[in-house]
Amino acid sequence: MWIQVRTFDGKTSKQVDGLSKLTKIEELQTKLVELFDAPLEHQRLYFRGKQLEKSHTLFDYDVGLNNIIQLMVRKAVVEPETQSTATDVTNGKADSGFASDGSDTEQTLPATVAKEEEEETERKDVPSTSGPQGAYKIGDVIDAMDLSVGAWFEAEIVKVTDKEEINNNQEDGETASGLNGTEGGISTSNTVDGREEPMEVTETKTKETDCVIYHVRFEDYDEQGIVQLTSNYLRPRARTLIAFEDVSIGDVVMANYNCDEPTERGFWYDVEVTDLKNGRTVKEVIGNIRLGPAVEPLRDCRVRFTDEIFKIERAGDVTCDPKELSASGSPIKRTTQPECDHCKDKPSRKCKYCSCHQCGGKEEPEKQIMCDECDMAYHIYCLDPPLADIPDVEEWYCPICKNDTSKVVHAGEKLKGSKKKAKMASAKSTSNRDWGKGMACQGRTKVCTIVPPNHFGTIPGIHVGQMWKFRVQVSEAGVHRPHVAGIHGRETEGAYSIVLAGGYEDDEDNGDDFTYTGSGGRDLSGNKRTAEQSCDQKLAKMNLALARNCNASLDKVNGNEAKDWRGGKPVRVVRNCKGRKHSKYAPEEGNRYDGIFKVVKYWPERGKSGFLVWRYLLRRDDPEAAPWSRAGKERVKKLGLTVEYPEGYLEAMAAKEKEKEKNNNNSESDEITEKKAKGKRKLSKGTPEGGSPSSKKVKHEISSEFKKQVKEDEENAKLWKDVLDAIKKGEKLLTAVEEAFTCICCQEVAYKPVTTPCKHNVCKSCLQRSFKADVHSCPYCRHELGKGYSMTVNTCLSKILCELFPGYEAGR
Repeated sequence: MWIQVRTFDGKTSKQVDGLSKLTKIEELQTKLVELFDAPLEHQRLYFRGKQLEKSHTLFDYDVGLNNIIQLMVRKAVVEPETQSTATDVTNGKADSGFASDGSDTEQTLPATVAKEEEEETERKDVPSTSGPQGAYKIGDVIDAMDLSVGAWFEAEIVKVTDKEEINNNQEDGETASGLNGTEGGISTSNTVDGREEPMEVTETKTKETDCVIYHVRFEDYDEQGIVQLTSNYLRPRARTLIAFEDVSIGDVVMANYNCDEPTERGFWYDVEVTDLKNGRTVKEVIGNIRLGPAVEPLRDCRVRFTDEIFKIERAGDVTCDPKELSASGSPIKRTTQPECDHCKDKPSRKCKYCSCHQCGGKEEPEKQIMCDECDMAYHIYCLDPPLADIPDVEEWYCPICKNDTSKVVHAGEKLKGSKKKAKMASAKSTSNRDWGKGMACQGRTKVCTIVPPNHFGTIPGIHVGQMWKFRVQVSEAGVHRPHVAGIHGRETEGAYSIVLAGGYEDDEDNGDDFTYTGSGGRDLSGNKRTAEQSCDQKLAKMNLALARNCNASLDKVNGNEAKDWRGGKPVRVVRNCKGRKHSKYAPEEGNRYDGIFKVVKYWPERGKSGFLVWRYLLRRDDPEAAPWSRAGKERVKKLGLTVEYPEGYLEAMAAKEKEKEKNNNNSESDEITEKKAKGKRKLSKGTPEGGSPSSKKVKHEISSEFKKQVKEDEENAKLWKDVLDAIKKGEKLLTAVEEAFTCICCQEVAYKPVTTPCKHNVCKSCLQRSFKADVHSCPYCRHELGKGYSMTVNTCLSKILCELFPGYEAGR
């Protein structure tokens, strides 16, 4: 096993060979001392966000083949200055003639400043009772505009100042909004029907008010604080309700509207009435919603709350004194958008969203505590266990959001016990054998997604005669998915592939046909991969799956034979080099794909072990020539098919051989080593430096028919040009096509591809899901497609992809 170790800055990356799943972290760190010139005490290893601690193994952290581990090399800690040196420096500073650090003036200055700031804060909290005289005075109740939303809210004036003083008061912490009739340079005029119209109901044209700044506090919105506004954004509190019958087209009134949910209650806006609908059951005011200064109004909005339409009051026409208003029984308290959409802010209604999430009660809010994760409130006495007081902590989490601290692994701590790994056979074994070096123990580094796992027949891009060094590579290619099992299938569907590995000595292999023995009948308890036959086999599970491939009725007792064996389900056959001791048709190295076979018949019989086994006769039915035939060998040579090795394998083997040669000092031991490693040495000698047989560039011939189809797909001319250029450089055709036409949404080859105007290809179903989520843009570049975009399938591209990847549409 080998892994990649990379420094945190990404500048250095090296392969570490000769490892095992059971390699200790400290053993790995020892190997890195020489490779990275990093002392053990300065090393920190990280994998998938976890810091690797000593006494654990690579298996404990699920480190797999060719995975990348990050290395942090800490710098040596510089020793701090001694106490005597620091004292000398201090004495030298005291004798330099400057004032000492401990003078009385510098000690008392912070306290004086703090006291002044505290007094200033207290003065700010007390509403001012004097100031410049303008259109409004301190204590008046008015309507003020929130410039962030353009809506009018009930407010009170707490302070009045001159505009010249505003620069001196910026540090007071008040929000300076609407000064000089603008907000950040925004004009105060409104745009209506393409013409500039002043906000006539809010402007006061006197020189006196132009020089006055009003400090306003919004009612029911204490979190907003005090906001500074000019008279342009203030007006007397609305108090006069207008009946629907008295509203005329062209009027500007104040009504309630929700910009996000037009059918729900929202905020109060100025509405310019453009139409009225007085139906038998529904009354509607249609108009343009003014959203504040220099903001384009929302046109043709339907106001639902026609019984709550207010007249816009002008400054000077009515009083704003709260005492006079209360005496006359006005103004009416306006209803705005509720803070809670579930209970609509009803005090009598229990709500687990805006109140206690446990009981739903709204009483005693001072005894409620908010969760910093989900923002839900809880009564301290509703918790389990209940709390006596509000905890004095910076962050508090409710029982639902709180993580179990006993399961959290902090940096420097050892891993917690895993139930899954505790049940593994390796955890219960008493043997000291190192089982972690075998390739069968390594996981897949990639998964074949071109076809689904239950695909019958050939795999697109896989040729007869293609070879892989290890079974895990066969699984990654999608030819035979299980790492160890000889049969891959489902007992309800059939078998998709099998592997011939010489498991039974009485199997016969004639090349184009062979007998195959089913699975089962062996005691594989513990972690055994093989064992002697110890009981009868049953026609169940994988044996039953392979029997279903036969084009004959199922007989679980006597078996059956197909009259038309070619009509059965196809089975992909892989031969392993282990079968070389019984068959001359097995490859000399690794695993080889031999094409499609069909089950001719299946029957039970007594094997050499004396137990009942199920036999299967399979016969080749593939148009491509067999790899052991003359035509097959020529085709393999023409395609340049050689044994494919995992990434980094040959480098690891070369390093292993180099280490062996280094350890052998005499020529006699060198000759013995060369004989033992003859096969591997032969591979490394025949391999060009810096490359591997699998990386050999092969020129693929492109048929004229394929070129004609590509030429028809004019929309993707640029992509096809890049694909053809990549093929000329030696890249595989299917690999190049798969990279060029992968859907960005599902990360698979685009099925029923839609070519957008921006020349990107997306699955039609993926684009439909995007539009269903109200995203009407290209998933690649966010080019706007429009809500009414017609999703037309690119039939030329779809035809080419179906021919190159037959069966890839299954399950899509």
